[in-house]
Amino acid sequence: MKFGVIINAGGPRVQAQLAAEAESAGWDGVFTYDVIDVGLGETYDPWVILAAMAMRTERVRLGAMVFAPTRRRPWKLAREALTLDHLSSGRLVLPVGLGALDDRGFGGVGEVTDTRARAVVLDETLSILDGLASGEPFSFHGEHYRIDRMALRPGFVQRPRIPIWAVGAWPHRRSVERALRWDGIIPQVTDPSDYRDVARYVAEHRPEAAGLLPFEIIADGKTPPDRSLAGDLVRAYSDAGATWWIEADWTTASVDSIQRRIDSGPPAV
Repeated sequence: MKFGVIINAGGPRVQAQLAAEAESAGWDGVFTYDVIDVGLGETYDPWVILAAMAMRTERVRLGAMVFAPTRRRPWKLAREALTLDHLSSGRLVLPVGLGALDDRGFGGVGEVTDTRARAVVLDETLSILDGLASGEPFSFHGEHYRIDRMALRPGFVQRPRIPIWAVGAWPHRRSVERALRWDGIIPQVTDPSDYRDVARYVAEHRPEAAGLLPFEIIADGKTPPDRSLAGDLVRAYSDAGATWWIEADWTTASVDSIQRRIDSGPPAV
């Protein structure tokens, strides 16, 4: 099992410093978050934050929990991801979802809020990202987007492309099967026993053609700083088939609390 931590407090310099400290403390991944305005107070652009983190680290995976591609042009998203992939020497991972509707960066600015429509936009965006990954000319004609022979060079560092993790609204088949087409699932469940069902479903239903990269099953939550106690909580998820644990405090996080959790190290599983 790998261990990541979400840094969701502090300014850009502080978050970059915390990322460096997380790497030193033995964490495997560092993540920021992607919102425009959900009433959290001070919020910063994830791509800029991740660029700063990339410059201060050498080993950890980097990403945001989770990116909302449905409010971005796919070709611009691809260029941003490509640039960060090179800046980090191939450490970017792309967790994605439909986006939270309480973010005023959706309905508050006239973006599409219908669930089905956002799902179609997300599917087209991921297909475009995949198609542009090689650096060769790529065309696409969908319901929402059209591309005529676009090529993004020099291409991605990671091959065949950046790993994509998708939110899966378990047990809703369409949502889960979207994740199975890519490289990881972030199940919307809370009980460790549900992860056993998710892992079984992945093993039985993941398309063979999608198996280009190892498939990850991502769990997240808040654990105490004591590594042994944290390990006792996380072990149930590991035993059920989860391959990543992402330390996340969405309600009371502060720079000090994140610092303490980082310094104590990942759960001892």
